[in-house]
Amino acid sequence: MVLLDHFHPPLSVRRHWHAFHNAWATYIASDLNQRLPLGYFAEPNVQFGIEIDVAAFEESTLADDVSGTVIALPLTAADWQPVPPTQTIPFQPTRETVEISIFSSEAGPTLAGAIELVSPANKDRTNHRDAFVAKCQTYLNLGIGLVVVDVVTSRNANLHAALMQQLGVANLNQFDADLYAVAYRVVERTKQFNLDMWQETLSLGTQLPILPLWLPGELCLPVDLDATYQRTCREQRIGFNSA
Repeated sequence: MVLLDHFHPPLSVRRHWHAFHNAWATYIASDLNQRLPLGYFAEPNVQFGIEIDVAAFEESTLADDVSGTVIALPLTAADWQPVPPTQTIPFQPTRETVEISIFSSEAGPTLAGAIELVSPANKDRTNHRDAFVAKCQTYLNLGIGLVVVDVVTSRNANLHAALMQQLGVANLNQFDADLYAVAYRVVERTKQFNLDMWQETLSLGTQLPILPLWLPGELCLPVDLDATYQRTCREQRIGFNSA
């Protein structure tokens, strides 16, 4: 199965794109939960019109029952290593914050990484695009590993380019693909913060890539977009005859 156009006929009149994105987010989270070590879990957060994300959280305490229900696979084993980033730029995270935060006593997990599946609403107007970019910038300022995936064909806007503009990046290699996936990692080298990026152009009719999701402590997970996409198509009974 290769990337299909979920936003135009014939597929758009046979399947709802939001149902597909919902399922895809669930299967990405399921795949990550098979790879994360104990103390971490991934869960989908679906709010149509605002976002679809899969977040990896580090738990402050382990659950009472961890009797083998989670399979902890090696994160940096020899069978998968992230390739070098396609681009690295100087980046200075915002370390000074003045805020008042109120949390429920039940809100124990802390955010460690996030995957954003772009929706049409993220791209359809200026304030929505600005909100999405601001959220991604907040993740990066906090040093949170981030992956953004955009397969939306019904709206033209490159949110990655908008994020780079918001960060004030100069002399950036042009990456203005209509469909794309980008992984981001904030890393300090020789007393200088940098933003590593893995940029992948996506095309209809081709397979999706594997991207790295970086978590604290040099933990790196492969986000297998193609395998989870294929699973979603199977579960949703989508084949080439549906496209």
